[in-house]
Amino acid sequence: MDTSVTDFILSLLNIVFLDLILAGDNAIVIGLAARNLQGSSQKKAILLGTGGAVILRIIATILVVWLLKVPWLLLFGGLLLIMIAYKLLTGENTETDIQAGGTLWSAVRTIIVADAAMGLDNVIAIAGAAKHNITLVVLGLLISVPIVVWGSTLFIKLINRYPWIIYIGSAVLGFTASSMIADEKRIAPYFEAHPLLHVLFIALVIAGILAAGHWRRHRAPAGIRGSGNSE
Repeated sequence: MDTSVTDFILSLLNIVFLDLILAGDNAIVIGLAARNLQGSSQKKAILLGTGGAVILRIIATILVVWLLKVPWLLLFGGLLLIMIAYKLLTGENTETDIQAGGTLWSAVRTIIVADAAMGLDNVIAIAGAAKHNITLVVLGLLISVPIVVWGSTLFIKLINRYPWIIYIGSAVLGFTASSMIADEKRIAPYFEAHPLLHVLFIALVIAGILAAGHWRRHRAPAGIRGSGNSE
């Protein structure tokens, strides 16, 4: 298979995996917002709300991809993503009060607004992993969001049963974050001149996230550790 095609497929799989790892809470929001509706109305609310959320997230991610071309924003985005990776491991999430919609359109509105408010980590992670490729952004979200909606319960149970999946997710986020920082135009020439330091930097970031997150996870009360699913 052509190298460029292989790179594209691997990048796409990376984006889908990141969005699935980060989107557990978003799937819960969808269920909460539509819980008061019945039958076909509930299904319509989920479909329309999810569709609106996907469109909004695609637009937001494309904007972030464009913004990451501004000097030093790759560095900022990478540092922010390191914090998100740490939060994923520790489960230190902010509880969101989601009001169930009483009508179809109020539920749709709640789903879209709540997803936009909670989706910052997804947007930054996907923008960093896409490496300015808008096609990857769109395809990745179109594939992963429906999986999140319809398979969220299964995926959350999978993570709870196999906690090491969270560590893989944090490691992938760490790799994405360190790659974003290393790609910053003002820093990239230094890493290009010292490829070994580039590899060591990525390894150090990933190891630091996993070590700090693991330490905090096992030091935290059981209730906090049990909420390890992040957005």
